Parts: sequence; structure tokens; C-alpha cells
Amino acid sequence: MIVLSRIDSRLVHGQVIEAWLPHLKVLRLVVADAEAAQDPLARAAMGMALPPQVKMMVAPAEALDYQALATDSVPTLVLFRDVPAVLAARAHGLPDGDLNVGNVHGGPGREPLSQTVYLSGEEREQLASLEQGGMEVFLQALPSEKKVHLPN
Repeated sequence: MIVLSRIDSRLVHGQVIEAWLPHLKVLRLVVADAEAAQDPLARAAMGMALPPQVKMMVAPAEALDYQALATDSVPTLVLFRDVPAVLAARAHGLPDGDLNVGNVHGGPGREPLSQTVYLSGEEREQLASLEQGGMEVFLQALPSEKKVHLPN
């Protein structure tokens, strides 16, 4: 079962491993990212960082069977690098549910929405569209922080 989908530019890192995995009691981590899927070194490094009870899958967002992930009994966290990857996943069956925007790096055309999330106007519109389509979208870097919903 998918317990949370999260956008995090860093994918697998300390916050995910030390805070989100135990908080959600995750036993499977799915990295939905084409770049990571094609990089054996990145896959190996991410896998070595995980606790032994957490299994990892790495594949492009378009290649995953979200229906199977959502309906089996394994508590699963799905990680995306960016908003377009979530849009691709939705087009390929990612069901409604919680979408946590935890960390999106700053850059040209991006404005801060929190200390860890910088989005372009287009990305904000895309997230609003996902929310209108049935996902609950919120900003939250750590489980101990309050959920912040997107401003209108």
C-alpha cells in the first residue's frame, strides 16, 4: 500500500531514512526516477543507505505498476525528484493519496514557498491541478513539522 508519495530533489537521504521511513513504518521505498534508474552507482548508494528491512525499487515514473503498489500489503513510500515525475506517474496510474512536497531546490524562475521548497509558477499550477484531481498536496520537510497546504 502506498502510504505517502513525496517530492524530494535529493531522493534518498538522511531526512527520508532517519525520519520518514520510521514514522511511516515503511517496508518498501520506491524511487520513481529515470535518472536514478539508469545509474548503477546511484542505485547502489541509495540501497546501502537503507535499513535492511526496507526493500528498494528504482524505476522511471512511467514504468511502475502503481495499482500493484497501492493494493498490496507492503507499506510503501514513493519518492519523486520533481513535479513532472508525479504528473507522469498520475498518467500511469498513481492513485489519489497524500503528496508531500518536502524538498525542491531553488533555481531560476523559482520562488520559495518554505525553507526547503522552491517552485515555479508552472509547478504551482501543476500541483494545484493534482490537488483538484484528488491528491492531498502539502509542504512538510519532516514528519514533526506541521503540514502546510499550497497557497491559492
